[in-house]
Amino acid sequence: MVRAIVGANWGDEGKGKITDLLAEKSDMVIRFQGGANAGHTIICDYGRFALHQLPSGVFYPHTVNIIGPGVALDVKKFLEELQQLSNGGVPAPHILIDQRTQLLMPYHVLQDTYEEERLAGKSFGSTKSGIAPFYSDKYAKIGVEIADLFDEVRLLERLERVCEVKNVLWEHLYHKEPLEAKALFNTLMGYREALTSYVADTVSLIHKALKEGKTVLLEGQLGSMKDPTYGIYPFVTSSHTLAGFGCVGGGVPPTAVKDVICVTKAYSSSVGSSAEPFVSEVIGDEGDELRRRGGDRGEFGATTGRPRRVGWYDAVASRYGCMVQGATEAALTAIDCLGYLDDIKVCTSYEIDGQVTRDFPTPALLGRARPVYTTLPGWKCDIRGITEFDKLPKAAQDYVRFIEKEIEVPIRIVSTGPKRNEIIDLHEKECQL
Repeated sequence: MVRAIVGANWGDEGKGKITDLLAEKSDMVIRFQGGANAGHTIICDYGRFALHQLPSGVFYPHTVNIIGPGVALDVKKFLEELQQLSNGGVPAPHILIDQRTQLLMPYHVLQDTYEEERLAGKSFGSTKSGIAPFYSDKYAKIGVEIADLFDEVRLLERLERVCEVKNVLWEHLYHKEPLEAKALFNTLMGYREALTSYVADTVSLIHKALKEGKTVLLEGQLGSMKDPTYGIYPFVTSSHTLAGFGCVGGGVPPTAVKDVICVTKAYSSSVGSSAEPFVSEVIGDEGDELRRRGGDRGEFGATTGRPRRVGWYDAVASRYGCMVQGATEAALTAIDCLGYLDDIKVCTSYEIDGQVTRDFPTPALLGRARPVYTTLPGWKCDIRGITEFDKLPKAAQDYVRFIEKEIEVPIRIVSTGPKRNEIIDLHEKECQL
């Protein structure tokens, strides 16, 4: 059986914690897209870790952690994270990297940085992790697969072709020093030595595991709003963030996916360009206070450290996000961060050119959308660490019920804090809110 954990919103929903929670009962955890451009923060018995390349099941010795062929593998970041786990006393995890996974190259980071410099004030707020150039090269058929590292003649030929294309940009658009194929080849030989023990035909292993009745968890990065097809284009990432892509990027058959858990935060947040439409944004002192109290250390990007934009819960975006993900259930996170508020707003509709709608619009219309709010009473107390739904204040229960009704997906997990055990699991009671 395959379960997918994905984001309903802009990313930063708390998927890492939910993946960590469900990985305990899984045989495999597969990262299926994205790269080191976003992180999943996990607080466990070993401490606090921000994972960017590693699957979130690495803290369980019984779990096989797979980096699937849809991932942009940044080898340096991968090795750094392994060292961080070791330094933190985490036993060496069982990790496999699919042989078809492509490598994020040093020139991808350079190109990302050069392009953001060129765009200046019109940039897209890239993390400068090389993600857009990586996926551009993948679909332009000049990417480098891990399998290429073991065929030196083929590899050098491919690098020479890459340099022909890139150096036109380097010299004439960016006015930078040209790339050299031989230097890139030498770098990749070092990568080969570091990666050899992890490389495998994971697709065959996954299909074998499914035939044996094993449980597989697909782990997505970012959220629905950042999907390049269904998100707020062009303010999106460059890999598909939807559960459906998990079948491609993770190497699992679509017929095996039984559950899609969509993670959504109890308020809105996004790391992105200030030009990006963000309908329910809260600014000024009110926004600063929500940002300060949000997350487990405030709302700042796990990768960039940039302050996240914050806002009231956007039910229009979340309902759409759950719909395009095909959510079978939802996990609501960070509800404990709202305990200081007298009243809490929820964006339940948009007003666009004088018309009120509950449907999420196309990007062309989104910039003209204005929030229509419903105001709910706050609970004015600390609920962090509560593990039973009935022990939440009635106002907090009502808030969860209200969101569930708005997004039209049953909420089965409520996170009441950043730690692993600060969870209300409604599966156990088979409780329909």
